[in-house]
Amino acid sequence: MSFASPVFLWYFLPAFLVLLLVLPKRWRNGLVAVSSLLFYTWGAGEFVFLLLACMAVNYAAGIAIDAEWSKRQLRARKWILIGAIVFDIGILATWKYAGFFTAQAARISEVFGFEWGAVATLALPIGISFYTFHHMSYVIDVYREHRVAQKSPVQFITYIAMFPQLIAGPIVRYNEISEQLSDTDRPRLADISHGLPRFALGLSKKVIIADSIAPLVNAAFATPDSQVTTAVAWFGAIAYTLQIYFDFSGYTDMAIGLGQMMGFRLPENFNRPYSASSITDFWRRWHMSLSRWFRDYVYIPLGGNRHGTFNTYRNLALVFLLTGFWHGASWTFVIWGAYHGALMVVERLTGYGTRESTSVPIIVLRRILTLLFVIVGWVIFRAQSISQASVFLKAMFWPTFGPTPDTILAAWSNEALLLMIVASLTVFFPREFVTGKAIEQFGNTRGKVIRVVVIAVLFPYALISVASGTFSPFLYFQF
Repeated sequence: MSFASPVFLWYFLPAFLVLLLVLPKRWRNGLVAVSSLLFYTWGAGEFVFLLLACMAVNYAAGIAIDAEWSKRQLRARKWILIGAIVFDIGILATWKYAGFFTAQAARISEVFGFEWGAVATLALPIGISFYTFHHMSYVIDVYREHRVAQKSPVQFITYIAMFPQLIAGPIVRYNEISEQLSDTDRPRLADISHGLPRFALGLSKKVIIADSIAPLVNAAFATPDSQVTTAVAWFGAIAYTLQIYFDFSGYTDMAIGLGQMMGFRLPENFNRPYSASSITDFWRRWHMSLSRWFRDYVYIPLGGNRHGTFNTYRNLALVFLLTGFWHGASWTFVIWGAYHGALMVVERLTGYGTRESTSVPIIVLRRILTLLFVIVGWVIFRAQSISQASVFLKAMFWPTFGPTPDTILAAWSNEALLLMIVASLTVFFPREFVTGKAIEQFGNTRGKVIRVVVIAVLFPYALISVASGTFSPFLYFQF
């Protein structure tokens, strides 16, 4: 079930909010837990049992790690943690990467003249990448004694399965929300009024901008290789750069808004990433919850930057390789991660990533250069194969001319082009201006103006668009 679907907007969300208002406050977590499992079952079907099994294992592991006897048996405690992490990674590897690994094994065996068995073809459970990371951060935080284990099964299910963040984040660490789980005595009408504008903003970004641009992106990347000109390649690259930002940040705004309606403060996930002045800065602004997760649970445990230059660069490269692979079982994602890792290493070597400038021309130049590198990365990320990525990148940087392909002409609309131009303006906004945060500044004139525009103009238009059937699944549902 998508937040931008009629079923969610017309039925699920209103029913949930009515129950949230009329039921006793102390029932909030139970309502969220049950509603979230129903929400997941609607979209994932029988895979809800996999989610329940993962929750049961990690819930039991957390209690065991935090038990008094476990704290006296440090070796046993460590093995419980390792067992839980191996279980979580094993589930993720089986359901998300088994097909990729068996396909690679089949190709290698063919080279050496051997015959490999069948390639695994498992359906990808929706949201598995996100709830696996939630589970791992939970048991690690309990092991590190940053938080005590959650004894209430209802509160644990609420944390893991909370439907705003279950499918596509943001990745919420347990230490960020543990105290909020017990804070049920909140003014519910105030929470709903605070969260609705943020939700409306996200729906508008998704439905009005991202979904309008999507046909142009799909058309560009469906163009036969022989017809990909420089204009087509750049058009597709820029359109996708805008689509993925407005789609994913729109989802995040909706998730944060829904969380606020329930009485939870979920972490921010975007901070004007296309205004970054370096790739290092970009990753402080794009999918911030994922960056923080890899930093705290992979990069720092590997040694971070504490054990010499070589190890620091190795750790950076490994983290971004894993970041790419986390997004999907495809060589394009692996190369995308390696590409960003290489850029991070170069910036660390040269000091470019930490060097600041007060000169406006230099700042503008740095932002343009960074955005160029990001766009190149998105081409690799979006391409269906390494071959297609190569064709697009070659056309982008080696002038190639020709007629406009039929794929582009069929998807073309002046409305979509206009929305692309409007969406591009986000690149020129001041770096400190973040719409999602600004809309929550209730005592600020700018925040009031944004809320009026969103609620009175954009939100109704988005709802009409949804009613007409012009919505599509969120891009990050596939990860």
